[in-house]
Amino acid sequence: MNGNYCSKLLNEWYEIAYPIITHPEFQRRKTYKHHGEISVYDHVIRVSIYSYILAKKRGLDYKSALIAGLLHDFYETPWMEIKKREPLFKKHGFTHARNALNNARKYFPEYMNPIVENAILRHMFLLNITPPKYREAWLVSIADKRVSGECFHEPQFFTKTFLSTGGNRIWYTCAKYLFVLSFLHF
Repeated sequence: MNGNYCSKLLNEWYEIAYPIITHPEFQRRKTYKHHGEISVYDHVIRVSIYSYILAKKRGLDYKSALIAGLLHDFYETPWMEIKKREPLFKKHGFTHARNALNNARKYFPEYMNPIVENAILRHMFLLNITPPKYREAWLVSIADKRVSGECFHEPQFFTKTFLSTGGNRIWYTCAKYLFVLSFLHF
């Protein structure tokens, strides 16, 4: 992509995103740690930009992809601060998509549509087993894995942390998926 085209894309992204990213409740995500040292705010901005560009290049609903990318992790409580021990399926990875959707509906009802809602709710596929319904939702899920994988700079992280866990097929499958996506360049 040349510089003028990139500038045009980013300007359009910013015009669409501006009412959301300047909202005080959204701004709070700057203080939420996400993966490593990155904030939830920085993470969702990157997911949104990837989702927007991928959808635009494919002639899909890029506005919905952009909005879903911004709101897919719009949960209430910073997950790294949760100290309470929960059963596996009550942990953040399994519950935050529903919480983010409820929060998005509360603060940004004018941006909700079936594509945005599905993308927020299903962005954790493969961890959550129901796949996305729309192509834009798939793009948000893939962009989320790609951006999340960037905080792990070395492939050895995946093999040491996930692939050597023995017989846990869910974690193995998720790790394999993340490992492959971490090498894709959109």
